[in-house]
Amino acid sequence: MAQKWTDAEFRKANTAANAPYLTYEEKNIVLYMNLVRIDGEKFYDTFLEDYISDYNSKVRKYRNYNDLKISKNNPYYLSLLTHLRGIKNLPMFYSDEKLSTVSRNHAMDLNKNNLDTHESSNGDKFSKRISRYYPNKTMSENIDFGYSDGLDIVCHLLLDCGVPSLGHRFTILDQKSKLNIVGISIQQHPSYHWCAVIDYVANPKMNLPSNENF
Repeated sequence: MAQKWTDAEFRKANTAANAPYLTYEEKNIVLYMNLVRIDGEKFYDTFLEDYISDYNSKVRKYRNYNDLKISKNNPYYLSLLTHLRGIKNLPMFYSDEKLSTVSRNHAMDLNKNNLDTHESSNGDKFSKRISRYYPNKTMSENIDFGYSDGLDIVCHLLLDCGVPSLGHRFTILDQKSKLNIVGISIQQHPSYHWCAVIDYVANPKMNLPSNENF
């Protein structure tokens, strides 16, 4: 029988609910990344399964469907279960307005200049962009192309198909670096239709809510 998510789990994960600087789907990115961190295996059995079913049905119309589909023996799909089985009640991510400005500026730059890189059009690396607001902090950046839906973006990054380092996946599941605040922006993109930039910073000085209602 499929596992169910509780209202308390959704409330705990929805840390960006009242962020006026984020769109609905940008808030959903925070929500779904946090649900993964609350219970990785349950996320795998529910939202990820739904994403894969939906994705496979969408690509069925293409002649190379067998190459495009995500099968049950896909190594990225299998390794994700291994990684998510140990994920339970990790600290939540919280959205941050300044960091979201960094994300938005980069996503708009990618759109304007038709880029698909962590480097800005002027050559700045993501660490330089973030350090202007948060100097001397541990940081990371995920960029996703092709999706505008929050759940699709999170599932795509978790699967990390074709990325041997699994860098996007491990950033979402981070425990070692203590990443706790995120900046997010979804923008249009000339080559991929959409791009999403998610920036992460470990900022222990932030006054974060305790989510006592969980």
